[in-house]
Amino acid sequence: MRKVQITSGDVSVTATLTDNPTADAVWEALPIEAMANTWGDEIYFGIPVHLEESGDASDVRERGDLAYWPPGNAFCIFFGRTPASRGNEIRAASAVNPFGKVEGDPKILKQVRSGSKILIEAVRK
Repeated sequence: MRKVQITSGDVSVTATLTDNPTADAVWEALPIEAMANTWGDEIYFGIPVHLEESGDASDVRERGDLAYWPPGNAFCIFFGRTPASRGNEIRAASAVNPFGKVEGDPKILKQVRSGSKILIEAVRK
């Protein structure tokens, strides 16, 4: 089971990657350092991965999901409603490829501000 550490300032969470081609591509690109963007309760940032929409892509996500947004080559972390949400759902701007899940309560990510440095690293056993 592959895990990543996501850190921005004093905020740090661990996430488990699923076993799929999107997770494989993200894992191969680690470590990734970027500037965080926020869109409602979503953090996203461009990464050096270029993939097409996968067969399991969807725009409705669950709290804590990690997903890849093909139009923006972006790593996305969902922890609540976005401007595209309807009711209490968590909705991406368009279909995203799921590839992992934050462990524990992802709401701590609300502390990450747009423009903050964010680092994604492999957790080596």
